[in-house]
Amino acid sequence: MRYFLIALILLAVVSCSVDKKNEPFTSVQVETLFEDSLSIRAIEIMGNSLAFAANKGAFGTIDLTTGKVRLNIQKYHTNIPEFRAVAHTSTDFFMLSIANPALLYKTGDSGKMELVYKEEDEGVFYDAMTFWNDKEGIAMGDSMKGCLSIIITRDGGNTWEKVPCSQLPKSGEDEGAFAASNTNIKTVGEKTWIATTNSRIYFSPDKGTTWQVFETPIVKEHQTQGIYSIDFWDENLGIAVGGDYTKPKSNRANKAMTKDGGKTWQLISDGQAPNYKGCVQFVPNTKGNGVVALGFTGISYSFDMGGSWQQLSEESFFTFRFLNDSVAYAAGKGRIAKLTFSAK
Repeated sequence: MRYFLIALILLAVVSCSVDKKNEPFTSVQVETLFEDSLSIRAIEIMGNSLAFAANKGAFGTIDLTTGKVRLNIQKYHTNIPEFRAVAHTSTDFFMLSIANPALLYKTGDSGKMELVYKEEDEGVFYDAMTFWNDKEGIAMGDSMKGCLSIIITRDGGNTWEKVPCSQLPKSGEDEGAFAASNTNIKTVGEKTWIATTNSRIYFSPDKGTTWQVFETPIVKEHQTQGIYSIDFWDENLGIAVGGDYTKPKSNRANKAMTKDGGKTWQLISDGQAPNYKGCVQFVPNTKGNGVVALGFTGISYSFDMGGSWQQLSEESFFTFRFLNDSVAYAAGKGRIAKLTFSAK
């Protein structure tokens, strides 16, 4: 009987822990870790460090245990790049500048950043990058000569090749992406999704070898409208957010969900909060029910897969990444901060 009672007590403790873990967030605490006169739109959690890259050629790391910040400047001759895309493998950190010339750097054996890709053209503008695995990675940019700009590495980032237009779907007029938060690309296994300013989703089932395009109902009437950010919980469930940053109070046709891997999308909370957002991420360990979206319009949260939302904070940020199911790190204009979400 004693062992039976102990088992019941342990079961109750475990059940309470699980229930508490699944309770909806009601607040978020914002703790500033780093301040500078930078616009920071790209961050990556790498082990116990947060890596970032920004404008003014700036890049660096924050030790998440000690809080120590290392800040560096990367120049290219007299050019001072603006970095809005970063990625990493288990051994290297990568950062990509937005405009002409496009410059892609990786950490080198010498301890300095090494230039591994350069593209010079008046129309070049890169928006986001990520890796499928330690050997294969992808970056995307605005359309040039009739197709999106897509570059791929198959050797761990040492060399990159641009995919020819003959192997890509034809782009729409002025189609590209918003370099707002480095979340225009999402990969799950071998599958890849890219969101564009034309509110379309480019999908590859085979790590960028073949592509097809799906339409979404996200607003796209003007050049400032479209999808700003996407995330996928698994190979089926995904979310897209955006709107119009010049009309940040609008909440019409700015949020959509897919449950079939991006083939079809349905508007969620249409005409309801939240308004314009530039970055969205699923909350870990919530089975896809928990979602956080943020932008310079504040931080919003949904506990029911985007069906309803609440504004947790008016704090302004451009991008963020979850460390676990209650802690995330966010970056924006002039700062990087730790976000601690909590329930009642």
